[in-house]
Amino acid sequence: METETKAPSLKLTVRCQFCNTWNRIDASKVTDGPKCGKCTKPILLERPFPLNDETFSRTISDSDVPVAVDFYADWCGPCRMMAPAVDALAAHLQGKALVAKLNTDHSSRTAASFNIRGIPTTVVFKAGKEIARQSGAMPLEGLKQLMARAGVAV
Repeated sequence: METETKAPSLKLTVRCQFCNTWNRIDASKVTDGPKCGKCTKPILLERPFPLNDETFSRTISDSDVPVAVDFYADWCGPCRMMAPAVDALAAHLQGKALVAKLNTDHSSRTAASFNIRGIPTTVVFKAGKEIARQSGAMPLEGLKQLMARAGVAV
């Protein structure tokens, strides 16, 4: 009898925006509309996931898939221009990567720890380590190229 060896499923780790419970989500089931294990509210991953000083480290280090973080600020014109491309990237990469946003005004400790000097800056992390970075506003194709440089199939 042959036993079938199944590749381990990749997971991503996010905190529910409603009840603050941490959830491990199977990346292959992201498009099925995952719900929080505690409050059962939807965890929306087809759009950029908001991060802050509290949630940043655990999300990037405990997620098996790459995490692309858009460091931005609400007042920044180029950040607002790039927002639709970041939204489109999140929808396009569901299950392959987690696309997140971090407001540098509200989470200055994290932004400073990664030496973010200009916004928008997009940083791609794998297993908690920075693997690619690009500063300045980019169209969707530029974001896809950054993800490809980081080894994500786009």
